[in-house]
Amino acid sequence: MSHTIKQKSKLIGRVRRIKGQIEAVERALEAEIGCADVLMLIASVRGAVNGLTAELLEDHIRHHVVDPAHEKDAERAKGAADLIDVVRTYLK
Repeated sequence: MSHTIKQKSKLIGRVRRIKGQIEAVERALEAEIGCADVLMLIASVRGAVNGLTAELLEDHIRHHVVDPAHEKDAERAKGAADLIDVVRTYLK
């Protein structure tokens, strides 16, 4: 079973929150609020999407490449852990 299926309700909840944030951007544009406020809303959306992306990438690495917590080869485990850290840092 895929990790996305196991976490389906959690992931859908995050997507729905992102959808709400996008709708807030649309409402702000329709209401002609200031550009700084719209940019702040967009930054929030970007952060939420990046967070979701990081979570999915990390789960993909752990389930389909190598899980550092269960890898017997110390070098491979460290490589996977380093990759997960880089993904988290890059998508902040």
